[in-house]
Amino acid sequence: MSNNVTGIAVSGKSGCGNTTTSAQLAHQLGLILVNYTFRNLAADEGLEFEELRRLAELDHKWDRLVDVRQVEMANKRPSVLASRLAIWVWKESRLKVYLDAPFDVRASRVFLRENERGIFKNLEEARAHTQARDDMDHQRYKTIYGIDNDDWAFADLVVDATLSTEEIVHTIVERWRKLT
Repeated sequence: MSNNVTGIAVSGKSGCGNTTTSAQLAHQLGLILVNYTFRNLAADEGLEFEELRRLAELDHKWDRLVDVRQVEMANKRPSVLASRLAIWVWKESRLKVYLDAPFDVRASRVFLRENERGIFKNLEEARAHTQARDDMDHQRYKTIYGIDNDDWAFADLVVDATLSTEEIVHTIVERWRKLT
């Protein structure tokens, strides 16, 4: 990465507001938003999303490929990288931010977000799904990378994700401006 390319890595578990926060942060700072996901990879590889998801269960190369591509994209231009693993995988980022919210808050947000599509019958289903997702992600990241996504102590900034998106973005922008 050249000296003039820099950025902010933003991570957090499902329901913490990572995507929303990162999009607003990138917009406010005039940076590129990088939010490269399995859906993007499936499209790039000419695969259906569900097919890629099944392949990824059998071969960790797909997880690695998502992470490599998103870091490559973030390294091209000043960016905000939104990813559950951004603060771990984007070593070159200038600011590593972790969004932290209690489990019940995250599960409620997942329920509200997915309820519009009728994914869950009730909050308890969303809680069970969120817990299963947390457990699966934790095990996957440990297996593939040796990363404990419950240990974000090295992050430059940990933000209370129960705050409003505007307050979260303001907190990150203030820290960013001190660095630039």
